[in-house]
Amino acid sequence: MSKDGRISVIITTYNRKECVQKAVLSVLSQTRLPDEVLLIDDGSTDGTESVVTQAFPQVRYFWQENRGIGAARNAGIENASHEWIAFLDSDDAWLSKKLENQINALETHPNYLVCHTNEIWIRRGRRVNPRKVHQKFGGHIFEKCLPLCVVSPSSVLIHRQVFETVGLFDPNFLVCEDYDLWLRMSSRFPVLYLDQPLIVKYGGHADQLSRKYWGMDRFRIAALEKILANGRLNKTQRTSAVQMLLKKMDIYIQGARKRGKKDEILLYSEKRKQYECLLTANDSLFSK
Repeated sequence: MSKDGRISVIITTYNRKECVQKAVLSVLSQTRLPDEVLLIDDGSTDGTESVVTQAFPQVRYFWQENRGIGAARNAGIENASHEWIAFLDSDDAWLSKKLENQINALETHPNYLVCHTNEIWIRRGRRVNPRKVHQKFGGHIFEKCLPLCVVSPSSVLIHRQVFETVGLFDPNFLVCEDYDLWLRMSSRFPVLYLDQPLIVKYGGHADQLSRKYWGMDRFRIAALEKILANGRLNKTQRTSAVQMLLKKMDIYIQGARKRGKKDEILLYSEKRKQYECLLTANDSLFSK
């Protein structure tokens, strides 16, 4: 990537007119400004449109019926004009050298099409340290992506070629849509990692998607089943994915027992048996 590589920034929001302004300002305050900024409003009813269009006329504003964050990001990708794409959730913010540092790193490592960074976590107004399971990595990180999402959408800078190869965000995932995409991406592409905190992630608020659904692992299970079904993983990747799938199913079944969800227990117990048999018997699916 050269320093004059063109970048489209996609900000997604839903009923966050108070914090979305901070997000937009953090993009417009970059030491290397993007070439365009798109804001995809996923059906806000709180007056977000008037706030954004009046305060930031340089931002390309799009409104759509509420279809979820995956569909909103996809709308941004489809409307973006440039080859390099960065995302920012409306409750997060960038530090001023985020794009500049990523561009410089990609110029030094021209074979990479994806770059992500470290981050600062703020929960309910206080800085907190991420747990060890959230540690980030670079290179071929597929196995590192299996336990949970270790690439923050707000930190990533990604070339359009990646989407052309692995597809867009899956709008059927109400949450963990990023986990699903990073599995597909990391199974095919190496990832450049900057161990620099270049974004601020704010959490703990009531409308945070991770607080909306119980049993988040059911979405990760679906993503793992999906990538196993596509037949593109190598033997090592397939084995690692099945092993993680079994762990996720154990966790989900345990949670379903606590909630008395008998149908869920039966469904996932049967699924687990099938995948365990495939792994144990070294079925032809996993020996190609």
